[in-house]
Amino acid sequence: MSFAGVRNALDQYSQNAVQTGIESANPHRLIQMLMEGALGKIAAAKGFMERGEIRPKGEQIGCAISILEGLKASLDREKGGEIAQNLEDLYVYMERRLIDANRENDASILDEVSDLLKQIKEAWDAIADHAQQEPAA
Repeated sequence: MSFAGVRNALDQYSQNAVQTGIESANPHRLIQMLMEGALGKIAAAKGFMERGEIRPKGEQIGCAISILEGLKASLDREKGGEIAQNLEDLYVYMERRLIDANRENDASILDEVSDLLKQIKEAWDAIADHAQQEPAA
C-alpha cells in the first residue's frame, strides 16, 4: 500500500473514531473534545508556521477559531451568569489573538492562546473528575 493509501486509511479511521466518540459522548465530554480539537489545531498551526507553510497554517487557525465559536455557542448565559460571560470574553480574546498570530506569523501568540485554553480545559477536566467522585444521590 502506498503512503497516500495508508494516509487515506488513517484519515478514515480517525474520522470514524471521532464520529463514534461524538455519538457516545455526554455534553461535558463534547466540550472536552472541542477544547482538545482547538488545542490540536493550534499546535498544527504552529508547526506549519515554523515550516513556513502559510496556507495550511491559516486553515488550522481558522479551524481553531471555528471551534472557539462553538465553545462560545455552548455557553448557557442564563445559568452560567458571570462565569459564562467571563468565558465568552476569554474566547473572544483568544479568537482575536489567533487572528493576530496568523497576520503577524507569531508563534508566541499561538503559545499564549494555547496556554489560556489549557487552563480552561484543566478546570473543565477537574469538574468531570469531581463529578465522578461524588456519590450518587
